[in-house]
Amino acid sequence: MTDSPNLKTTPLTALHESLGGKMVPFAGYMMPVQFPLGVLSEHRHTRAKAGLFDVSHMGQLRIDGHDAGSRLETLVPGDIVGLGTGRMRYTQFTNADGGILDDLMVTNAGDHLFVVVNAACKEADTALLKGSLGKAVVELPDRALLALQGPAAEGVLKTLAPAAAEMAFMTYAAMDVAGIPCFVTRSGYTGEDGYEISVPADRAATLAEQLLAHPDVEPIGLGARDSLRLEAGLCLYGHDIDTTTSPIEAALTWSIGKRRREEGGFPGAVRIQSEIANGPARRRVGIKPEGRAPAREGTEITDADGRAIGQVTSGGFGPSVDGPVAMGYVETGFAKDGTAVQLVVRGKPMPARVTRLPFVAPGYKRG
Repeated sequence: MTDSPNLKTTPLTALHESLGGKMVPFAGYMMPVQFPLGVLSEHRHTRAKAGLFDVSHMGQLRIDGHDAGSRLETLVPGDIVGLGTGRMRYTQFTNADGGILDDLMVTNAGDHLFVVVNAACKEADTALLKGSLGKAVVELPDRALLALQGPAAEGVLKTLAPAAAEMAFMTYAAMDVAGIPCFVTRSGYTGEDGYEISVPADRAATLAEQLLAHPDVEPIGLGARDSLRLEAGLCLYGHDIDTTTSPIEAALTWSIGKRRREEGGFPGAVRIQSEIANGPARRRVGIKPEGRAPAREGTEITDADGRAIGQVTSGGFGPSVDGPVAMGYVETGFAKDGTAVQLVVRGKPMPARVTRLPFVAPGYKRG
């Protein structure tokens, strides 16, 4: 399957196959959905110790120039100018209607901005950036990206890069990891403490093997990555957020700094500022089914009388909470924590309640 001319591979594909990874198409790439340990055990291992994820399919770019922050702010609502050196921030590309084109991570690396975008959107994102910022935007196709996630991540990584232990959540540093020059951020998308490591593509397999040699580390596939981020209440682009949702509807108002809220100057600012001031018509919420049946993406959400009030955008079994969990959008009047709703599963209304996100307490290491 990895020989398909229409699918790309990552620098770790051969390693995944040697480890027994089950490879599936994802965002134009062949990626491991699980390893012999299995999705459930991979999820639980990451929560208990440390999991290693290949996220090399994501787009990595550099934005050069002393005015890179102010220029990027014409495309995103996040405060990039105010981002301190060595700090990173989550934001979104928005369109003229206030919808979300993609979400991304932006890091102030000192003499440039380091940007990571989603795999499925990276061509469109790159075109958007280059169309607005020109030659200041440099693609980094010669780099792979590894995510080491879980409460044991710090202990594992400091054996190869002692300085990593001194980093706090949402910070960046350039450092050698096992003698390999890397860009390291203390971040991830599982709700756990951990790191994302940008490494030269031709050294990625070597680094991955050294990390996997630690007894606390197991390779983790896309299946567990999805259940981990769902329990953590984190959005998946194309599911929980897209061009029809605004950052305010998506409960991402926290990602828009005070200055940007007041000044605007980004695509869709009129709608977004109005929703901040007056509230949106719908909101993304957590949903906890009262039974054991999971509610999958697309499940209709109704009130007690059976009137449609929203839809599930992500749902499944949450191994850490030992039960089904979901996220979705409901009319704002039903968004309060504890509100009783119904989920129409296989044509049958099932009781559920709106609940605060995340479903599991985050394990981030703050400053």
